[in-house]
Amino acid sequence: MDPNFQEIKQCIVEGKIGKLHTIHIISRDPAPPPIAYIESSGGLFMDMTIHDFDMANYLVADEVEEVYAKGVNLIDPEIGKAGDIDTGYVLLTFKNQVTVLIESSRKAVYGYDQRLEVFGTKGMMKAENPLKTTNQFIDHTGVHLSQNFNFFIDRYAASYLLEVTAFIEALQQKKPMPITGNDGLKAMLLAIAVNKSMHENRVVKMSELLQ
Repeated sequence: MDPNFQEIKQCIVEGKIGKLHTIHIISRDPAPPPIAYIESSGGLFMDMTIHDFDMANYLVADEVEEVYAKGVNLIDPEIGKAGDIDTGYVLLTFKNQVTVLIESSRKAVYGYDQRLEVFGTKGMMKAENPLKTTNQFIDHTGVHLSQNFNFFIDRYAASYLLEVTAFIEALQQKKPMPITGNDGLKAMLLAIAVNKSMHENRVVKMSELLQ
């Protein structure tokens, strides 16, 4: 529902980017959640990166064929003791051969970091982080911009409003819901496959989950 991501999706559909080749998704939180939360979260891929799996499905509009994942602890050893990672890398290969690279981190000192780049035969399009203000301070050291938003609540405030509006309109006008439970299910299955890939250190085909 984010207007920036919707515009990128529309450009893909209209063919402005050409034949889609790769997508790069960056998702970094400003700080890790409490350890008690991490212990019951299902892990970074299931708790955090699952939203990026949903984004990948939305943009590519095809089925994932195989996944490969790596996860490490670079931020807080207590997260590792809790059985989780704090930094993850995922490579998704779709049946149409589009490749999606996803980077996830529990901590970015500069704030909430949500960026996206799509690359195709006709060009490249990217969504950068919106900042708290559009103000710039310029002095002898250079140009200084405003900060990133603090977290998803303020970063996606407009998106949540659009989401609720779309839900109400679908009910009132008796139209199909723009987002269904199947979208969540597909993202969850990807998270399961990615966790399997990380723990077994190998490529995992999505067909394995259906056996």
